[in-house]
Amino acid sequence: MKTITDFANKKVLVLGLAKSGESAARLLDKLGAIVTVNDGKPFDENPTAQALLEDGIRVICGSHPLELLDEDFALLVKNPGIRYDNPMVEKALQKGVPVWTEVELAYLISEAPIIGITGSNGKTTTTTMIAEVLNAGGQSAKLCGNIGYPASSVAQEASAEDKLVMELSSFQLMGTESFHPTIAVITNFIPSHLDYHGNFEDYVAAKWMIQRQMTASDWLVLNMNQELAKDLTEQTQAQVLPISTVGIVDGAYLLDGQLYFKGEPIMSADEIGVPGSHNVENALATIAVAKILGVDNSVIKESLSAFGGVKHRLQFAGEIQQVRFYNDSKSTNILATQMALSGFDNSKVILIAGGLDRGNEFDELVPSLKGLKKMVILGQSAPRVKRAAEQAGVPYLDAVDIADATRKAFLEAEAGDIILLSPANASWDMYPNFEVRGDLFLKTFEELKGSL
Repeated sequence: MKTITDFANKKVLVLGLAKSGESAARLLDKLGAIVTVNDGKPFDENPTAQALLEDGIRVICGSHPLELLDEDFALLVKNPGIRYDNPMVEKALQKGVPVWTEVELAYLISEAPIIGITGSNGKTTTTTMIAEVLNAGGQSAKLCGNIGYPASSVAQEASAEDKLVMELSSFQLMGTESFHPTIAVITNFIPSHLDYHGNFEDYVAAKWMIQRQMTASDWLVLNMNQELAKDLTEQTQAQVLPISTVGIVDGAYLLDGQLYFKGEPIMSADEIGVPGSHNVENALATIAVAKILGVDNSVIKESLSAFGGVKHRLQFAGEIQQVRFYNDSKSTNILATQMALSGFDNSKVILIAGGLDRGNEFDELVPSLKGLKKMVILGQSAPRVKRAAEQAGVPYLDAVDIADATRKAFLEAEAGDIILLSPANASWDMYPNFEVRGDLFLKTFEELKGSL
């Protein structure tokens, strides 16, 4: 890591812990900052805060006292999920204190160049694909960022010979100033997190911050399936490398079932290891990055063919009696489930769906449901999902939880069928997060497999 003195003897407030907050606090302490950590979880229930205090870092837990900001802080580093209308953040900004997320710290200390990936859908899969292809090609790629490995931790261990392949949320990017990837990918722009951003324009602006410091020597991969991306090509200093599944572009594209890079065939779309039209787009973005960095076509093809997906994101769990199980618990909205279904023959699919009731109907999902063999429906939103199933003419069963749904789906299945957990809903009505929901699906699959 780079040795920098920017924070030596400067007071820095870290707001919110979790993995990224702890990483930021420890890094800043190592860089000589006078660190204060403020977290809402009570100290007695907060082992991370306890460990930081044992290591000599000041912690204030259980509340967020506004008077804390009367101290002379030079910087506030916040958890990405904390909104900008949070009173602590608002007061810091009013006092002229810069507000960052820990990816800015990661950039400042990283000896390794950064490949940054953002977008509404597909960023985790694309990030993972890129890392796997680069590593297969003999280039040391280290996953970090929103994918679950704090960037400021991974950056400390990376050398100039490595590459940081960093998944970036809009929340993380809003807390950057000098952050500068040498290659950036924006998978797509779809209205998301509008409760945080307020409107689609501000959401796009947050994503677009990924390229703010890029220059003519850097590369920006954009998905030209969207008119918005075409408009943005004129608003960056970076070299734009386009991808498309709907036309030939001067980059990576799909034509007659084949993936090409600037006229050069790379592989067949049906050879990609994970199904779905969205994964064709993810693969094209990966091809674009790999070609920039000189990876051989044979390595790209072999890696993408062997790609098994990301846990909870259209993850192939396995097969029982020629029935295939897919865990797509990460599909917490209608679009994600539409994309998942696009990779299968609906007549063979038994779909498990439903979850948190956010008050929305599922009319947009109806065309994608048509022709399904059956649905198994659960959760608060079940009445709304059932209405969509009825509109689509799909028979359905009720289930009380994921385990029950998985077992009922298997009882309905025949050889050649697919059981797909792709809920189109968040999990919070029944489970703490989509990971727990997906893990229970996988656990039930293993139990079914073991019982036969």
